[in-house]
Amino acid sequence: MIKAYLAAIPTLYEGEDIEFRYSVYEDDAVLFKESVSLGYRKPAVVGQFSIITLLKRLAEYKKVEVVILINDGSLYEFINGTSGTRNIDMLKMARETRKHIDRYENLKIVDVSNSKSKRLEWKKEVEF
Repeated sequence: MIKAYLAAIPTLYEGEDIEFRYSVYEDDAVLFKESVSLGYRKPAVVGQFSIITLLKRLAEYKKVEVVILINDGSLYEFINGTSGTRNIDMLKMARETRKHIDRYENLKIVDVSNSKSKRLEWKKEVEF
């Protein structure tokens, strides 16, 4: 099983880079820990863009069980299609994110924002 801890850090100022941090484990062994900086994206779609970036990095594990832990309730709603927004940019990006998710046979995204212990574990893994 692949377990990935993902953090997306948007910027509030146009033109600044965004940052993704992820730690990926396979059966408690570290596969990789990376911090990636990319060009500016709208803050509303940074979380979805971070999932797409991570899924591209995990392309060789499409047939393995993959669990991605995030700390973002609104991102979780967009992925599941339960958000009530009417923002066209966010809806387009959510559709694109779901296309990438559907390529994986056994992918599960877990929101840790409701559990203090899981949130502390997630925080420890994405700070490096």
